[in-house]
Amino acid sequence: MIYQGESVHCSWLEAGIAELRFEASQGAVNVLNRATLDEYRKAVDALHAAADLKGVIVTSGKSTFIVGADITEFLPMFSAPVEQLQKWLKQANAIFNDFEDLSVPTLAAINGTAFGGGMEVCLACDLRLASTNALVGLPETKLGLIPGFGGTTRLPRIIGSDNALEMIAGAAVLKPAAALKNGTVDAVVDADKLQLVALKMIKDAIAEKIDWKTRRATKKGPLQLSQIDAVMAFSTAKAFIFGKAGKNYPAPIEAVNVVEKAAAMSRDEALEVEAQGFINVALTPVAESLISLFLNDQILKKLAKNASKVADDVHQAAVLGAGIMGGGIAYQAANSGFPITMKDINNPALELGMGEASKLLTQQVERGKLNTLKMAAILGKIKPTLNYTDVKDANIVVEAVVENPKIKDAVLVETEALLADEAILCSNTSTISIDLLAKNLKRPENFCGMHFFNPVHKMPLVEVIRGAKTSEKTVATVVAFASAMGKSPIVVNDCPGFLVNRVLFPYFGGFSMLLRDGADFLAIDKIMEGFGWPMGPAYLLDVVGLDTGYHANAVMAAGFPDRMSTNFRTAIDVMYEAKRFGQKTTAGFYRYETDNKGRPKKIIDPDTYELLAPVCAEKKAFEKDEVIERMMLPLVIETIRCMEEKIVGTVAEADMGLIYGIGFPPFRGGALKFADSIGLANLVKMAEKYQHLGKAYEPTAGMREMAAKGETFYGTHKVQEKK
Repeated sequence: MIYQGESVHCSWLEAGIAELRFEASQGAVNVLNRATLDEYRKAVDALHAAADLKGVIVTSGKSTFIVGADITEFLPMFSAPVEQLQKWLKQANAIFNDFEDLSVPTLAAINGTAFGGGMEVCLACDLRLASTNALVGLPETKLGLIPGFGGTTRLPRIIGSDNALEMIAGAAVLKPAAALKNGTVDAVVDADKLQLVALKMIKDAIAEKIDWKTRRATKKGPLQLSQIDAVMAFSTAKAFIFGKAGKNYPAPIEAVNVVEKAAAMSRDEALEVEAQGFINVALTPVAESLISLFLNDQILKKLAKNASKVADDVHQAAVLGAGIMGGGIAYQAANSGFPITMKDINNPALELGMGEASKLLTQQVERGKLNTLKMAAILGKIKPTLNYTDVKDANIVVEAVVENPKIKDAVLVETEALLADEAILCSNTSTISIDLLAKNLKRPENFCGMHFFNPVHKMPLVEVIRGAKTSEKTVATVVAFASAMGKSPIVVNDCPGFLVNRVLFPYFGGFSMLLRDGADFLAIDKIMEGFGWPMGPAYLLDVVGLDTGYHANAVMAAGFPDRMSTNFRTAIDVMYEAKRFGQKTTAGFYRYETDNKGRPKKIIDPDTYELLAPVCAEKKAFEKDEVIERMMLPLVIETIRCMEEKIVGTVAEADMGLIYGIGFPPFRGGALKFADSIGLANLVKMAEKYQHLGKAYEPTAGMREMAAKGETFYGTHKVQEKK
């Protein structure tokens, strides 16, 4: 034994060849936390002192290699003084450098996921061998960061700046074949041959059949780029990456700047540039928000995992209603391995549903993600039918018929009578009360809401709505089912609109009042897209469907008349009455034409202004900040109300619901994170400016109390799972 720690072990594999093994004593995966880095330091020191050392193989004792740094442990460092962060980065990089500077060849045997700091451990080695189930990448930019343990220094010198920037700035995750093709790894073998081939490769390096010394020298020297090539490469990369990431995500561009600035430098000089670049982005609100988002997502996954422990297994599913939504649900279930019956009352609807599933699978075949045999097998899991009796064997049924309480009630009652006593019945309603829909059911404990978002295959969120009589077993089973379908479920309690639509419609209310007061919908869309929304409110209403928005708004107004009803005729009313429902009718706020790829393309329509003139004041310009405040305040305040009323259980679920459900700007972290960034006291003061606009702008008593105490949602409520 050369070194023995809790998570890092170093021993002789055979004479002269050492194995440096990462094997965390706790947890299912290896992470680079402080304790592990301290042990890595000691193991490297021990290797330097080891007599007769000829080569080192780095391995993992877990089913993955190293999944990255422990962000929960390192996060407090980002709020520490800059000098402390600089010192930590220097100490950490000294470990990687000292390992890289061993006088013998080194090889990483990558048996699974090697992300972030785990990948940087591999890059410090002279050779990299991957098993066929490995995944490699430097995804730090997804967290608003750049690699900090040498990733921006070593990877460009191994695979070239173009390939490296594509991986780093794009946070790309590579499978073994792609990693071999671009040179990130040197060879790929079956998992059961990994150790055998690793030994052969290190012996070849020891025997100088592999020129590891030249490889290492290249990695430690300047980038092999002429000045002209460098100018071309980095200017092109910046333009492309800025076009993809935009101004709101600084980390990808910082990664390019770091690689460019360090291109002519040696390793040690380049690492200093990298450290400064890391600090530049680590101390930004964007990094804080994106890290918060990552941690929130981990909480959602843990809640789903906990639910699966008590959930019933789903052996047969069914969906009632075979339109675009029903077909999307059937596709998602079948694509995740669940046999599903799709029932409707007429053949054209079934053909539409099967056509939707077939279209989505064909797209996967065209992208090379599926072969035709696999596509056929997945389609074979969907059984279209006109007969109610064909759903009787399902133990979970999702009703997805028209958003009408009377029709839903009839369908649910008729379906329940066919099902086994323990079967679960769900409604894919977006606004209708679950308790209202449960009133005529004999087993309301087996009923809940399961609200998918359109398009089902793209939208990650599923709201699982708990009614007053819904059992915890039912909730757990539906959460586990949604998770197994590849979705991110959040559990909410019943109320009009649940969480997402309840919060979204005050936002639309702010939009309607701005139009009433003379704002231009084009200007509002531009400002809110600049704020970070994927589309402005007018465009979003066109995509959702103004008929859907009109009817849902009526439900919300009835549920919360004090702040969601209007005493004026709105632009949404005008569009609905003119039957301009948006993309589905080729006209809403915008007009739509089909582009050469068959996708709707929005066009500014002068007729819109004529239609809106009777309900809008004379057009005038509004300051950007006023537009943002009038749009965002109702949404943020309503989210806070949902927390106070326990509609949603944690800040994590509230914020992730908005990010996954309506595209709340991820770099802002969600409505509650956004409120924290402004400060509750400032938010209350801001809201008071708009009291004349009504109750939707009125701060809650809880907000005022938190503001007085200087509390925050993420500091006071904590990002924690429900007990």
